[in-house]
Amino acid sequence: MVTSSDNPNIDPAAVIEFLKKTAPFMELDSDKLLDLAPCFVTTFFPKETVVFRQDVDEVGSFYLIYAGGVKAYLTGPDDTATLLDFRGEGGYFGALAIIRNSKANFNVETLEDTVCLGLHKEVFLGLIRDNPRFSQYYLKRFSEDLASTAYAELRLGKMRESTPETLYLFSSAVGEVIKRPPEIIHASQSIQQAARRMSDLEIGSLLVEDQSGEIVGIVTDKDLRKKVIAEGLDYHSPVATIMSSPLRRIPYHVLWFDALLEMMKGRVYHLAVERGSQIVGVVSVRDFMVQTGSSPLYLFREIENQRTIEGLYPLAHRIPRVVRALVEEGARANNITRVITVLNDQIVDRLLSLLDEEMGPAPFPWCWFTFGSEGRKEQTFKTDQDNALIYRPPSEDEDNTRIARIYFRRFGSEANRHLEACGFELCKGKMMVSNPRWRKPYKEWKAYFDQWMATPEPEEVLHAMIFFDFRPVFGRIEFGDDLRNYLSENVPSRSMFLLHLAKDFLAAKSPLTFFKNFMVEKDGKYKNRVDLKTQGLTPFVNFARLWALRHGIKETNTMERIEALAKNDFMPKELYMEARDAYEFQMQLRLVNQLRLLEANQEPDNYIDPADLSQVERQTLKEAFSVVGRIQEYVKSEFRILE
Repeated sequence: MVTSSDNPNIDPAAVIEFLKKTAPFMELDSDKLLDLAPCFVTTFFPKETVVFRQDVDEVGSFYLIYAGGVKAYLTGPDDTATLLDFRGEGGYFGALAIIRNSKANFNVETLEDTVCLGLHKEVFLGLIRDNPRFSQYYLKRFSEDLASTAYAELRLGKMRESTPETLYLFSSAVGEVIKRPPEIIHASQSIQQAARRMSDLEIGSLLVEDQSGEIVGIVTDKDLRKKVIAEGLDYHSPVATIMSSPLRRIPYHVLWFDALLEMMKGRVYHLAVERGSQIVGVVSVRDFMVQTGSSPLYLFREIENQRTIEGLYPLAHRIPRVVRALVEEGARANNITRVITVLNDQIVDRLLSLLDEEMGPAPFPWCWFTFGSEGRKEQTFKTDQDNALIYRPPSEDEDNTRIARIYFRRFGSEANRHLEACGFELCKGKMMVSNPRWRKPYKEWKAYFDQWMATPEPEEVLHAMIFFDFRPVFGRIEFGDDLRNYLSENVPSRSMFLLHLAKDFLAAKSPLTFFKNFMVEKDGKYKNRVDLKTQGLTPFVNFARLWALRHGIKETNTMERIEALAKNDFMPKELYMEARDAYEFQMQLRLVNQLRLLEANQEPDNYIDPADLSQVERQTLKEAFSVVGRIQEYVKSEFRILE
């Protein structure tokens, strides 16, 4: 480090002007800035100076970057570096270590000649202590810095180094792969003309335009195989007769990861890429494979093409290995669980389709839906079955009831048995379609929910809470949508039911002691461990469900629920950000822990030993746990619940 005596002097008036446009100093009044300006010491760091070394250097000053820039990064045991952030003019470093009273939490190195304004740590701590808005800003940023460091440490310390293929998923826009403008054919041209043109150009798809020049669909080589050759269709027919419509589109700037999800969820193999309102190209599954190598899309296609139920068994057991690459890359938990959900849904969809073919058509229209973690799209590497079935007979007479009972009893038992073979454990509470209580006509399902809302007995409601997270996944999806609409319209007016849920949420105890230490298991198999699911994640799940039901929000995923709540101003923005970050960090920790256990040939669980975490990870987890208390105070205030 270069000493201050070697540094350029900056006029105090210039320092004040700089502070006036730099958050959060701009919040201070003119007199305070006038007093503060002389406290700053101008410090010059040449390019490639390591200002702070992780876990080595004491941090005696807080630095504001006046000119130049730095990078913050972590160094692993094998000297591998994991980038955290780039910071330029108006950025800062040193705050995290000062607030925590620790040595440097990460390395800071200048990217170019850099001039900083240094403030002694005691002066900085005085500003934090005496200025609430100033304090609020840095404590919030402290939480963000801590979370970024903790995520990086999880990636660095717990997983192997990323491969270029996984890096591509989260660093490259889908539009970057486009090499040529899209090829377009008129809807009236023949199938033969389309095939000849695709062959001449050596491409796998053509966009289809109508009389007005509007793009209305796409024809692919798959359409030629399945709709023309296999079906014996006249190749002189218009190409419009075999095109897929409407055309699925995706913005140019979207990351490859989101394009991957779009393909899997939509079960399509081509996406039109838009820049503004103009289609600039088409990306395909083949492009994806070329760019990313092995990916969840391989497994997705294998599941989709599987012709026997038994053939699904080994494919389902490959999901943890396929998803591992995303964890290695440091993908956030919400992205990881989205992929797991799409793959698990595909297993369920294909299994039920094959079972339907094997048993013959059901006597009445029906819908399979999931609840609990499956319904919330929060499945991890270990999940049991939580499923149910709705059907709608033309009338509920004795004959229809008997027919439904016979068919769906066999169907449910077979489906649950096959899902178990795929790795989805049977529910110990028998909340599955094989249980006759959970395969009922639509009318009876409405009666179930009415009863739970009308007579909220503690044991009964707690037993039924996971049903309020239901999600239709196969069959007549509109049955599930109708039931969700019914709840979103009726639950907000059930004040006693909501009050009961609120009191149950407030009964959750913090997993931290009075002295902010972890509350761990005292004995048994999980001695000295924290139950991350029950103690850490469940309170956030329960709050998101309560608030979503109270405000008629239809989403079932915890993250999507709190995002919808914040978007509609149903919860304070700051509390939303705290809840989002706290929940997702715990989910990340849980996923990494389960994956490590799987790779050690151990049964995945939800128990974390705080001693296995780094100092930053432990601190971040404590911060996450403490958010529950702030949410509870908010709920208590909103419901006017007295101690």
